[in-house]
Order: sequence, then structure tokens, then C-alpha cells
Amino acid sequence: MTYVAAENRYDRMQYRRCGASGLKLPAVSLGLWHNFGHDFPHETKRDICLTAFDHGITHFDLANNYGPPPGSAEHAFGSILKDDLKPYRDELIISSKAGYLMWPGPYGEMGSRKYMIASCDQSLKRMGLDYVDIFYSHRYDPDTPLEETMGALDTIVRSGRALYAGISSYNTERTREAVAILKDLGTPCVIHQPSYNMLNRWVERDGLKDALQELGVGSIAFTPLAQGMLTKKYLGGIPDGSRAAQDKSLFPSMLTENAITNIRKLNEIAEGRGQTLAQMAIAWVLRGGGITSALIGASKASQVIDCAGAVNNLEFTADELSEIEKYADEEQINLWAKSSEMDS
Repeated sequence: MTYVAAENRYDRMQYRRCGASGLKLPAVSLGLWHNFGHDFPHETKRDICLTAFDHGITHFDLANNYGPPPGSAEHAFGSILKDDLKPYRDELIISSKAGYLMWPGPYGEMGSRKYMIASCDQSLKRMGLDYVDIFYSHRYDPDTPLEETMGALDTIVRSGRALYAGISSYNTERTREAVAILKDLGTPCVIHQPSYNMLNRWVERDGLKDALQELGVGSIAFTPLAQGMLTKKYLGGIPDGSRAAQDKSLFPSMLTENAITNIRKLNEIAEGRGQTLAQMAIAWVLRGGGITSALIGASKASQVIDCAGAVNNLEFTADELSEIEKYADEEQINLWAKSSEMDS
């Protein structure tokens, strides 16, 4: 059946300006980090993407290594784009990244010009695209001059392979340096993608959240639901097929008794707001306008619908924020600390 997008899709979502740029992003974006590899049914992937677009989620975020195996998420999305979303290409923001291991040898990961440009070309080929809207340096590379990595992003944009440049998981110091280099090159850094949620608040401690606003750089927070911890999924144990059960970026050791107790309290606050815990967690990340977009993942379309509904209540009272603060107790779940803080 030929896909036709919902006519009211733009009435269902809020859009926020990305830093000082002209680009607007949906308050909720869809990431294809999990559940878009060869180990997941294609029809479910398709359903997730089309449901997202029907709910005004115009931004689809990928990376070269998403799978498994690496590259398979881009292949899957390319198929969905070709079969269903191609007529809507100019309504979509599609992003990809390079930084993690993609092929053997010394040129298959990190931040060299050789790797960055080759990886971008491979991503475009897998998705069947002439360009992506945003291309990121996926992580800081301490062994490559930052000028080289940012220079590669500048080339990628100037050559038409991408419209905008971004960085991911850089700490505040390296972010300021990267932004300055790109500004001098004439290709501004439009967006930063850090991990951020109630249980992982390094962007606050490091000063990154404030720095991005000062620099006029937009932000998109990945893992706003703490890899599923900030949902009701684990309140009664570890369900079969869940990330924790599969050791997919959420290890059972993270679900401590203290964490579950706090999450139950947060769930009670969410219920008092008339929201699911997932909706409140997303709203909390977006509070005050400090973060442009929350980047969700999903294993089924109903989760996308639930998360998109967060935009119906993004405001918090001072009392609610104070109560949340009691239970937003950081757990050791920042798997990207090495990338974001390796040089702190």
C-alpha cells in the first residue's frame, strides 16, 4: 500500500530553532541507534518511522555504525526512504555521524580526514542520498588535531555532502575549541548531541548545557529515557526482550534497588502531571528551552506515539522541579563518559 503522510502531522509537534541557525528541529526526534539492524523485522522499522513522521517527527538520526551489523540501520532507513518517504525528502532532517569503528585498519574509526570523508560517502551510498542534512563528528579524537577533524566537516559541508555540521559527546572545553575552528572556516557548528537525562547529568556538571546556549549552538539530547530506565518497563523486574535482558547499552547492574526506588517516585510525579514517566522525562530534558530536541529510540510504534505526546505538557512548576530533584539521582549509566570527558 502506498504511504500517504497524515495531513495533521505538523499540528502534533512543536518545532524549536536550533541555536542561532535558521534550522528548526522537532521537540522530539527519532534515533535509529537500536532496533534498526538485521536482527529486527523490517516491517516494524517501517512502522516506527512512518508513525514518527505522522506525528510530526521530521528528524531521523543515524550513524555509520548503527546496526547490527554496522551500516545496516542506514541500509534499512534508505529502503524506507526509497519506498515510502521519498516524496517527503524536503520535509525531513536526516543526520549521520562518523567516529566509531567501521572497517579494519588504521583508517576505520575516530576523527582523521581520511576516515571522516570516506565514512560520509559510504553513509550516503547506503541511504541512497545525495546529501544528509547534518553530519557529525561522533566523538572527540585525542590523537587527531581538532583542526583536521573540523576541517573534514567543513569539506563535507562545502562539497554538498551535508547541509550542516555538528559534534557529539564533546566536553565543554573541546566544544568551545571545535566551535571556534568551524566559525573561522565559515562552516558554523549548528548542533551538539550529548547524552542527557535525569540520571545522567554530566552536561550540567561540565557546563556544556550553558556553554551551548552562550555559543548559539543547538542541542539534541540522546538517551533522554536513560536507555529505558525512565519508563515503567523495569519497575516490576527485567522483561524478556528488553535492552537490559539483552545487555544492549543497559546492563542489569544499572537497575539497582536505589535506582528502581527513585524511578518509582518519579513515576508517581509523572502520574500527578497526567503524563507517562517517559513523557515527563522528555519534558524534563526540554525544560526551559536549554535543549533543542530530545532524541528517542523505539522498538514499536506505540512508544513513538507515547513519546511524541510529551509536547502536550512541557511546563513544570517550581514545586514539581524541586520534587523531581530529590529523585533525579545520578546512576553510573553514562556509557559515553570516555568520549565526552576523556580529556577533562
